[in-house]
Amino acid sequence: MGLKVHAVRGRGYKIPVPVEWLDTGAILAHLGHDAVHYEVRIVDSVASTNTMLMEAASTGAPSGTVICAEHQHAGKGRRGRHWHAVLGGSLTFSVLWRFENGLQSLAGLSLAVGLAVAQACNRHSRYTVRMKWPNDLLVDYRKLAGILVEVQGDLHGAAFAVAGVGLNVRMSPEQRDAVDQAVVDLHEMGVTMGRNQLLAECLQALQGVMARFREQGFAGLREEWMGLDAYAGKAVMLKLPDAKGASGIAAGVDASGALLLRDPQSVIHAYSGGEISLRLDLSPR
Repeated sequence: MGLKVHAVRGRGYKIPVPVEWLDTGAILAHLGHDAVHYEVRIVDSVASTNTMLMEAASTGAPSGTVICAEHQHAGKGRRGRHWHAVLGGSLTFSVLWRFENGLQSLAGLSLAVGLAVAQACNRHSRYTVRMKWPNDLLVDYRKLAGILVEVQGDLHGAAFAVAGVGLNVRMSPEQRDAVDQAVVDLHEMGVTMGRNQLLAECLQALQGVMARFREQGFAGLREEWMGLDAYAGKAVMLKLPDAKGASGIAAGVDASGALLLRDPQSVIHAYSGGEISLRLDLSPR
């Protein structure tokens, strides 16, 4: 599981870095009045909290169900990637929401979830957590967290969404080396609150953001998201599902959460879809 254990002669074994294990009672206490909106379940080890919650949703789990895992050994990221979770050093959880207006009403949901998690982190960090379209949280272009939203249901009827969040809390150098991109964690950022409070504050932020999302769609959150856009005004490259690419200047997002790209002729193009990869364009100009 990637956890180091030290042997102390004559005394036994210990974990060198203290870990605050997840506790339902502590989470509900931190949630306060918002606890009525959630049903929190903690599991010791699971392949994927998203997979587990998708299955629970299919058998009637209520909106607001939360599954949080101490250890996730097959976490899912975008585009088939694996999410590296650290026992005691990550916060990995999934939240279920049910909707009556169908899948067509869920455009921009992953951006809304990311915005809420960024807001929760930014209350405690002197380093601003920013957004990378469509679902990553960055600090100085290093990845702090990722979002994966999976949906099921009718286009215009009953539907549900499961939003999975993976957040780096404290990673060892060896754990960082196992990831194929630059990462950052809350400990490095000077954020010292425990994981139970962290989860509660993420859920509180999600409650507020989702209330607005249900009423106004992503359009009501667009300006706040763009205020944290890490790529605004930057030269970027897109890798598209058909193996083609596009380049230009990132120009924010539209009311549906689609990425806006200004091409060399200053024409704005909108891109949406979970299989698009966004990167800074570092080629000489």
